[in-house]
Amino acid sequence: MSTKKLDIIKKTYVGILAVIFGGIVLHAPLTVALGTLWPNYYLLAKSWKEILMLFAGLTALYLMYKSGQMKKIFHDPIIIAIAAYALLHLFLLFFMNQGLSAGIAGLAIDLRYVLYFALVYIAITMYPGYRKLFIKIGIGGALTVLVFALLQVFVLPYDVLKYIGYDKHTIIPYLLVDRNFAFIRINSTLRGPNPLGAYAAMILVLLAAAVAKKKIAKNKRALTIAIILAVGSLVALWSSYSRSAQIGAIFSMGILLAVVFWSKLSKKIWIYAGIAAILICGGLYMARDTNFVSNVLMHQNPTAVKIKGSNEGHVNSINSAFNQLLHQPIGAGIGSTGSASLLGKNSEIIENQYLLVAHEVGWLGLLLFISIFVMVMARLWSLRKDWLALGVFASGVGLAIIGIFLPVWTDDTVSIIWWGLAAVVVGSRLYIVDGRGDKKHGE
Repeated sequence: MSTKKLDIIKKTYVGILAVIFGGIVLHAPLTVALGTLWPNYYLLAKSWKEILMLFAGLTALYLMYKSGQMKKIFHDPIIIAIAAYALLHLFLLFFMNQGLSAGIAGLAIDLRYVLYFALVYIAITMYPGYRKLFIKIGIGGALTVLVFALLQVFVLPYDVLKYIGYDKHTIIPYLLVDRNFAFIRINSTLRGPNPLGAYAAMILVLLAAAVAKKKIAKNKRALTIAIILAVGSLVALWSSYSRSAQIGAIFSMGILLAVVFWSKLSKKIWIYAGIAAILICGGLYMARDTNFVSNVLMHQNPTAVKIKGSNEGHVNSINSAFNQLLHQPIGAGIGSTGSASLLGKNSEIIENQYLLVAHEVGWLGLLLFISIFVMVMARLWSLRKDWLALGVFASGVGLAIIGIFLPVWTDDTVSIIWWGLAAVVVGSRLYIVDGRGDKKHGE
């Protein structure tokens, strides 16, 4: 094959991945709108990214073969673990049948983000110059999500999304903190307030990493974008009223600040900071019965005490899932929990990412999943001198904490963006190490 044709295939491959990375922030409103207009094609529209990934996967195999890098890439421990994780899913899909629709949906939900990581990792490993492209698309996507969030909070009606088909049968256009209209939880363009909070926390930490590493250009355009992202992420994080996202953001920022300033600040300052944190926690505890703390932090509406609160639902879900974990060492099968289970024999909602994985693929699957995540995080830590690596690592800590309270990786946007950025960093390792990370290579 001629070099020109091979170049076209390469650009098509990267283009598919870029379309997924950019389009995922609009996945929820577009699929709801298309599903409302053409309900018979709703599942097809919803699966656009998985379909594109299948085409990209076949293209990646061809490009690796032609470039002679297939052996090198497939010997990477992360890729080996992802392949083992996928094979386990395929085995359990047939061994523990939950029904065709539930199985396929479960397979997509469980594997799409690790598959996307592998595809982007392959692309950046072979063509590291495309790193900057993904960063620019990520910034554009963040502006889209956060500007719309600002409009939802300050300009638009709280139920504006109902006009494009959002309802109880698709995606609820907004939520309330325990049915209290004084605390409306917005969605922006994501599937709900909790994913929005997680996404906003991730963007906030990435922006903080760029500022800490002095990577934001000192011009009017760059500073304007940075201010919009900072204000938008803070407003979205707050207006989502997602406690797990707020906790995750605090831990992520703490990790980031510790890495950047650990050697620059005296022990006395760290002691003072610790004392301040203890005093703040003590103050919140003392004020636990106030309207603000009760509604915003505890999600307990004192005017509706007879209504079952979200706290009780979280606890019951986790207790039930943990008991099932102990008695189901090989899991219950692909599609046995979450939105996929609604298409199968029995519906099961688990509000913990790790228990969800164990419920689907058992103890071995959970071990593989944690191994993949830990290996990715270890690579990011080793490259922490790079601003993007530091930001993705710190935000990964926060998202891992969010996963204790919510199945954070089941959301398309959050999982594709974080794992995609992680792949961009890990794939461009050599160019970060030798100081050429932001230069063009291999385009």
